[in-house]
Amino acid sequence: MLKSLANAFKVKELRNKILFTLGILALYRIGCYIPVPGIPYGQFAEAYAQASGAAMTMVDIFSGGALSNFSVFALGIMPYITASIIMQLMQGVIPSVGRWAKEGEAGQRKITQITRWITLGLGLINAIGYLLLFQSSRYGVHFTTEVPYPLTCFLVVFSLEVGTALIMWMGELITQRGIGNGMSLIIFLSIVSRVPSAIFSSGTQNGSDMSIAATILILVVIVACIPPVVAMERAQRRIPVSYAKRVQGRRMMGGQSTYIPLKINAAGVIAIIFASCLIYFPAQIAALFNIGWLDTFANAISQGWINWLLNFGLIIFFCYFYTSMVFNPEDIADNLRKQGGFIPGVRPGNATKEYIKSVLTHVTLPGAIFTAIIAVVPSILFMFTNNQLIETLGGTSILIMVGVALDTMSKVESQLKMYNYDGFFE
Repeated sequence: MLKSLANAFKVKELRNKILFTLGILALYRIGCYIPVPGIPYGQFAEAYAQASGAAMTMVDIFSGGALSNFSVFALGIMPYITASIIMQLMQGVIPSVGRWAKEGEAGQRKITQITRWITLGLGLINAIGYLLLFQSSRYGVHFTTEVPYPLTCFLVVFSLEVGTALIMWMGELITQRGIGNGMSLIIFLSIVSRVPSAIFSSGTQNGSDMSIAATILILVVIVACIPPVVAMERAQRRIPVSYAKRVQGRRMMGGQSTYIPLKINAAGVIAIIFASCLIYFPAQIAALFNIGWLDTFANAISQGWINWLLNFGLIIFFCYFYTSMVFNPEDIADNLRKQGGFIPGVRPGNATKEYIKSVLTHVTLPGAIFTAIIAVVPSILFMFTNNQLIETLGGTSILIMVGVALDTMSKVESQLKMYNYDGFFE
């Protein structure tokens, strides 16, 4: 692996992409510590530590601590993820949006542009919500009287909205000019940045040697979970495909065999991110309206058995939903027919479509259940131990980190193979 990393830096184009990605991520982390103008930081930090519930804690983890710092990046990546979910759902509901997804680069530009506008709209709503929430009796943050109150409110909302736009811009820059998916890498970095403080908190939780032993045990279990997660991420069901021989001019074409790779976990980290975003979306709404029962509801679905059931069900749903968006059995069967390919023992056309659909349904189920179990079990353990390390490095965090790391390594590997270097998975 070290050899592959060294090879990556030997290729100028790849080296520039890696350094560009690291530079953008460094700027993101700096932004997480730049406070919003007009906020009394000391008073806010104390009020946040005392009043925040489970929902706000999880939102803060996904923002990399930017929310608890009330920095310009306090809204984090959530507005963009929510906008992406909306656009994914619209592709399946609105025919014109679904056609855009099949129009290649031109259609994708339309979808991206609408996603950006929805992100900014959601960011504005969230910014106003946090402004109202942190001034409520629950937090009791008071602005300075040296600056006119309307101007302070405008600065807070404007700074948070600009922060949302900057995060979206940085994520897209990484995707276009760097290595890996920018939004996924930002979430990855946000989670990783909380690990050192979580380990320290876990080791000093009760001020005894038992806390240190428990922390070491948790870390060992987490490391032991990584190999099966990696194996599931890379597992495939390969459907054999043969091509009929045909004469073209004086040449014999076809006759070779290949396969259709169907990933066991085709959705990857997308299902986890989408499920988490939906579960913690009520916390965003509660922040906007500052209604007691809504805040109680947001906290209720953010922990306990309701959270476990919701997480389990939503992860399985999004695994199937995203897989259906990525793999269209009808398109695959049609392309095979046009290219003279067929699945041995299966008739071309509708029979091939139904066969691929059946296989896809069966292989997605174990991947979805495995993903849901890994995500839910640590939440159950946290309920009984109240250990911050389990909360920070729970199943959702592990799956996101492993999935993003594998995706980024795969992209680096594909670049290395272009220059005849061995990749990470050789």
